[in-house]
Amino acid sequence: MLIRTALASLAANKMRSVLAVLGIVIGVSAVIMMIAMGKGAEQRVATSISSLGVNLVFVYPGQRGMGGAMARTTTADTLTLDDVEALARLPVVSAAAPTSRATSR
Repeated sequence: MLIRTALASLAANKMRSVLAVLGIVIGVSAVIMMIAMGKGAEQRVATSISSLGVNLVFVYPGQRGMGGAMARTTTADTLTLDDVEALARLPVVSAAAPTSRATSR
């Protein structure tokens, strides 16, 4: 009895039924696509970070990280190309590459 009534209601309102099903399909598809895109981006970031390797060290002048806070340990403001060359000559260093960073306010 209830199934017959439901089918009769669906048959009487065909356009409403089609639009409701279409809305559900589009909504579910959108959620699945967003989850897939998020997982793909997460995988790409993880791959990018792991490609750097575990033996990579960044050297910054006069700073050291401690417990999430940056603390000044020296008064050196810059590293020079001579410093990079000196690091490259160390026997435990396979390569050294200088970079430059700047901030603006």
